[in-house]
Amino acid sequence: MAGTVIRSFNSPTAAPYGLAWDGRTLWHTEITNKKLLQIDPATGRVIRTLATFSTRPRDLAFDGRTLWLVDSNSLLIYQVDPATGRAIRSFTPPGETPLGLTFDGRALWNCDSTDDAIYQIDPATGTVIRSFSTPQGQPAGLAWDGRYLWLSDLTTPLISQIDPATARVIQSFSPPNTTPQGITWDGRTLWIADATAQAPKIYQIAV
Repeated sequence: MAGTVIRSFNSPTAAPYGLAWDGRTLWHTEITNKKLLQIDPATGRVIRTLATFSTRPRDLAFDGRTLWLVDSNSLLIYQVDPATGRAIRSFTPPGETPLGLTFDGRALWNCDSTDDAIYQIDPATGTVIRSFSTPQGQPAGLAWDGRYLWLSDLTTPLISQIDPATARVIQSFSPPNTTPQGITWDGRTLWIADATAQAPKIYQIAV
């Protein structure tokens, strides 16, 4: 059943936000101390911690070689070297409050909580390819499953699967807790970083 929790572990941070899957491990943003964490998904153990230049790191994406990080303070999307945590380059996203980020194999997708919009962006130029309105009121995280987008929303809260060609919601389910932030797809399941106060966790979810 969609939304069933497969496993969970305590977040290694008090304020979990972004998540990305690199094919083997999870990457996670730590907003309080501005860190990038690489996490073993089987145990929740932190493998590596990287200092970052970002002043308010939000969501993450992985393009097969490098990470992409969206910063809601500097209002920039950065390409990041996962070996060092250093920025390779950056560009300005289209919205006022960029949060969620994912990569579909060719383009980046970014959701904005002020515009209530999802943007498809050319990562080489930062140019918007297309955009559409989000189905709910406060988008937070984005994931790509090979065909569809998944969106976490804080107002409802809901996790929704969206057809990017039509902007139609295919299905949605309630997350296991009340503050879903970053989400990512591992090829089979979703992972959700939840920032509910006093009980921040990372969940693996069947869909």
